Amino acid sequence: MDRNLALEFVRVTEAAAIAAVKWVGRGEGKAADQAAVDAMRGRFNNINFQGEVVIGEGKKDEAPELYIGEKLGTGDGSEIDVAVDPLECTDSVANGRPNAIAVIATGPKGSLYKAPDMYMNKIACGPKAKNVINLDASVKDNLERVAEKLSKEVGELVVMVLDRPRHEGLIKEIRAAGARVRLITDGDVAGAIAPSVFDSGIDLLMGTGATAEAVLASVAIKCLGGGFQGRLAPKNEEQSNELKQMGIIDHNKILSLDDLAKGDNLTFTASGVIDGPLLKGVRFTANHCLTHSVVMRVATGTVRWMETHHKL
Repeated sequence: MDRNLALEFVRVTEAAAIAAVKWVGRGEGKAADQAAVDAMRGRFNNINFQGEVVIGEGKKDEAPELYIGEKLGTGDGSEIDVAVDPLECTDSVANGRPNAIAVIATGPKGSLYKAPDMYMNKIACGPKAKNVINLDASVKDNLERVAEKLSKEVGELVVMVLDRPRHEGLIKEIRAAGARVRLITDGDVAGAIAPSVFDSGIDLLMGTGATAEAVLASVAIKCLGGGFQGRLAPKNEEQSNELKQMGIIDHNKILSLDDLAKGDNLTFTASGVIDGPLLKGVRFTANHCLTHSVVMRVATGTVRWMETHHKL
């Protein structure tokens, strides 16, 4: 993918972050989401490319969305798959809590996993442990294998988990094995990436989260050399039928990084809305708006951290 096109995409996430930050703490999550969606769509459609949304948020939560199959860009240039979450951690923005980002991943047509907006079981780790995690293994076995690769005791491991009722059993298993749990209210894109970030203090992500977040995180994890496995978790027959309609027959298959993000001509772009483990949030001064973003290119392994001053 053209590196100039990759840098164009950071303007998309910056616009979404700036639009969303105006809703921080107002208790209006859907309004924040809509503002980010509108800003992102408008900026995308000024870029010379032929984009298609292959996976995104929205339907599962009955929220605003860039919908699957939506065409983006001017219609000229390269054909690009787009995975998108205009506002990851909508509730965090509504309630003024940490860790909200605007995020996209892109690749050539056919490179990103196309699936409905539903849940997926996940496990993510850093580079040293990427060959030992196994979604079919027990929690205890995974923790012991990862601890050995990291030259740690199981009791030294920190596992990030979304704070949800559905994870009560998982949390008990992690604690019973002796590891520590770091609960997050939202945001398993950053949560899945964290084990691959040097000195993040997170060794694993475990639990169930959305498919869009899995695809988005997979591109960044691939760039950083980490490991990830996922399995679709349809909650009813309607969702199972939706998978079949999209050509996904075996939803029990364990999906690897290469299943979710094929090849290396891929980019990951995110801008912070509120401070989190991956990025600082939007700041305002008397004359400028400051945004903090990251742009990753899998082909080169390049990770660019960007602070941009937007004149008001």
